[in-house]
Amino acid sequence: MVFLNKFISMILVPLYFSPFLPFLHVVKLFNQPQEVISLSEQGVGTAEDPVYLTAHRGVHKVAPQNSLPAYEASVELGYYTAECDIHLTKDNEWVLIHNSTTDAQFCQYGEVKEYTLEELKSFRYKWGANFWKEDLRIATLDEYLDVFVGTKTRPQIEIKADNYDLLYTVVDAVKAKNLTEQAIVISFDFKQLEIIHKLDPSIELWYLIDEITAENIAQAQALGSNVWLSPNLERNNQATIQLAVDAGIGVSFWTVNTVEDAKMLYDMGVRYMETDVFCN
Repeated sequence: MVFLNKFISMILVPLYFSPFLPFLHVVKLFNQPQEVISLSEQGVGTAEDPVYLTAHRGVHKVAPQNSLPAYEASVELGYYTAECDIHLTKDNEWVLIHNSTTDAQFCQYGEVKEYTLEELKSFRYKWGANFWKEDLRIATLDEYLDVFVGTKTRPQIEIKADNYDLLYTVVDAVKAKNLTEQAIVISFDFKQLEIIHKLDPSIELWYLIDEITAENIAQAQALGSNVWLSPNLERNNQATIQLAVDAGIGVSFWTVNTVEDAKMLYDMGVRYMETDVFCN
């Protein structure tokens, strides 16, 4: 793998990005930026009673997902929150990437945990809207948090790494930027949320789940009023959605990408939605 990545970095990447060869020009056709759709213009939400939208992995209609320009766009467009995914590097640094491997977005291959931050910073993006516009590199958690300092948009951090011992470093990073009241930490692993809550109960937590049940509602409520549910829309119906609405627990659905789904949720009283395509 080391030899392969050296070959990719030294030979294939320069060829890929060369303006005189066809590779980049072809890939650009599949990675053109697109406009996000105004949900309010589609008749969902009003100025008096808006929908609070989360930009799923940032605004990746205009920049690669989990990249800093995607989060800068989320601030510019006034999103309520902007969600990122974080994994740990070999030298225990948090970086923004959805998968545990690099090959989906970057030219080089391998597990994130097998590389140091310095090594990952040498990798070039190969996919995502406008990835060729600037010399983009993988973002760190600190760099991501910097985007939101002094803004109204809330950073939303999904912990993807299977780790408990270093969760305190996420809390420390949030505190260092004075974003404790602004940041949201989310995870499918409820134990991770319990640890974050013990480290700092003032940080808002969202419990990622598939189907809403009475059990996971009670589980979240038992941890505190600062704990929400973040369910998978595709795994729920009006009956299970009503469970959360009736319980009065905070709830934000992922991923809401059709006007019909957004209107259904809004009519049921849901005001928080995560999306790939909508803005307010």
